[in-house]
Amino acid sequence: MIIKVCGLADNESSRQVAKLDGIHYLGFIFYDKSKRFTNESLETDKQKVGVFVNAPSEYITEQIQKHGLNTVQLHGNENAEFIKQLPKTVQIIKAFGIAAKEDLDAAKLYDGLVDYFLFDTKSNNHGGTGTSFNWQVLDSYKGNTPFLLSGGIGLDSVEKLKKFSHPKLAGYDLNSRFETAPKIKDVNLLVQFLKEMIL
Repeated sequence: MIIKVCGLADNESSRQVAKLDGIHYLGFIFYDKSKRFTNESLETDKQKVGVFVNAPSEYITEQIQKHGLNTVQLHGNENAEFIKQLPKTVQIIKAFGIAAKEDLDAAKLYDGLVDYFLFDTKSNNHGGTGTSFNWQVLDSYKGNTPFLLSGGIGLDSVEKLKKFSHPKLAGYDLNSRFETAPKIKDVNLLVQFLKEMIL
């Protein structure tokens, strides 16, 4: 399973996260209305994800080149034509806010066009809410694109995560429940999560 930690920056806690075995994707939020906004990244051999919300394709391409991003995560209203304009050298994750099974309909337009979907708790804030949604809604997802599960996942979610299964579940996205402050991660809590997930 992919483990992605989002909301990182060029700071000591993020550097410690980057060294952890079991963390595969590191997320940096290039959305200036987010309290986790950064224009920095880290030197790392792990997958670097740039998170964008309705940003111009030129800006996204610029950040890919500047930071050596491997993956672009789109959290806004980006359509299929927009996605086709992005460099083919990066993976694409398209995020969707989910509250009911009807919210999954939007993903159908992108099936086969992106590498992963990210199913997050529906909100007006484009993620980082610290709250989860009813994962059973995802039983209605019949698409071909694998997905990452997001939204309020914390240490207390481990047992629930172990019980949840879906043929297209590819991994988990961790953020606000592993913070001591925006962009500052609780590394010990992440270590504990990783240990408990493999027990």
